Amino acid sequence: MTDSPELDTARRIAAAARAAGGRALIVGGWVRDRLRGRPSKDIDIEIFGVTEARLPALLEPFGRVEAVGQSFPVYKVVATGTAGDIDVALPRRESKQGRGHRGFDVRGDPFMPQAEAARRRDFTVNAISWDPLTEVYEDPFEGRADLDRRLLRAVDAGTFGDDSLRALRAIQFAARFELALEKETAALCRRIPLDDLPAERIWGEIEKLLLLAERPSIGLALALELGVIESLLPEMAPLVGCVQEPEWHPEGDVWTHTLMVVDQAHRLNGDLDRPRFLAVMLGAICHDLGKPSTTAVIDGRIRSLNHEEAGVAPTISLLDRLNVHTIDGFDVRAQVVGIVAHHLKPGMFRKAGNVGEGAFKRLAQKVDMELLARVARADCLGRTGGFDCSAMDWFIERARALGVEHAPPEPLLKGRDLLALGMSPGPRVGEVLKAVYERQLDGEIRTIDEGISVAREIIGGT
Repeated sequence: MTDSPELDTARRIAAAARAAGGRALIVGGWVRDRLRGRPSKDIDIEIFGVTEARLPALLEPFGRVEAVGQSFPVYKVVATGTAGDIDVALPRRESKQGRGHRGFDVRGDPFMPQAEAARRRDFTVNAISWDPLTEVYEDPFEGRADLDRRLLRAVDAGTFGDDSLRALRAIQFAARFELALEKETAALCRRIPLDDLPAERIWGEIEKLLLLAERPSIGLALALELGVIESLLPEMAPLVGCVQEPEWHPEGDVWTHTLMVVDQAHRLNGDLDRPRFLAVMLGAICHDLGKPSTTAVIDGRIRSLNHEEAGVAPTISLLDRLNVHTIDGFDVRAQVVGIVAHHLKPGMFRKAGNVGEGAFKRLAQKVDMELLARVARADCLGRTGGFDCSAMDWFIERARALGVEHAPPEPLLKGRDLLALGMSPGPRVGEVLKAVYERQLDGEIRTIDEGISVAREIIGGT
């Protein structure tokens, strides 16, 4: 395996540690991923046998060194020519002092045994270390065997539950690496109270599940089994057992369908940037939250009338719970709500056959049409049986032809144009602009001159 620039820097740091009488081991996810044949650039190093006072000077020759953390410093080494930072720290001792994910007293101890340092980690697959000089693995808790068995197992049952975030980490690790959660570890997860977790930590683990797992449904199914859905995402709980019309949903209840949609959404949309991918994934999770409150048997058929509109309130509640708003400058929250409120529109527009351009342009005021089409496609494909999903191709092609796949048309007429016609500033200006824009959306006005002409008619008629 060819060394990356980061690994080359790690080897040089390890050599410096050895020269100083210590030993540097790469720990955590990088080692796990190396064993899985998926090298990572995110390298974490623990240095044994070197005191904290000597550590900054040891690291300075290898790049810019930044100390982060307060009670327990971690040194980020930013080497020239590398794509990622290298985090370097001493082995640490952790003792539970208070409730919550942060309720730990953490102290560095450069002279603790390696096996004792590894014991503080959550799962055995994350407790493997690797010596970059000798290429020897240190594996005191048999994490490599668990990787081979595809098993996710707690390192220390006695301390595992001290960190409530570990139940969520179990969910996203099980999904990302397609590992079975060991029975005893699952029981530990069920006993962990989750009410001390802040929204940002919950969302952090869910985001990893949605972005990094090829089949996020594995994690969602495990979350249901462990009671995490009921505790942290209760808006999803009513989907379980909510029946659907077998003709359209032979796969089963809404929960089953939602998990299939989420997997399809991940499979189909890896080309999107992070915030838009998250909007699609959250749209897939939330798209049918309105079904439990609207499902009824009507004329012998199971129907969920107006479930789009009914899904908006639980979607907002779920997004509030996760504190999801704007991500990287993109209004994820608004798009998820728009997707839920209109996810049937692509199929409905195609079925109607005579939908004018005004309907497309007005819908583009409420949601990104491409993201809507992507979720609608996942919704169509997230079922068993064969269904025609070509409506989504027709829908997005029509939106692109009208230039509204990402936003509605810009108004041709501006306030300054009306002032130039002699109107005085005031509410009437907005009224005239809105009337002209409505006719622009319907395709009656296509140039600014046509807009001015219509404005004159409106002004003259008042």
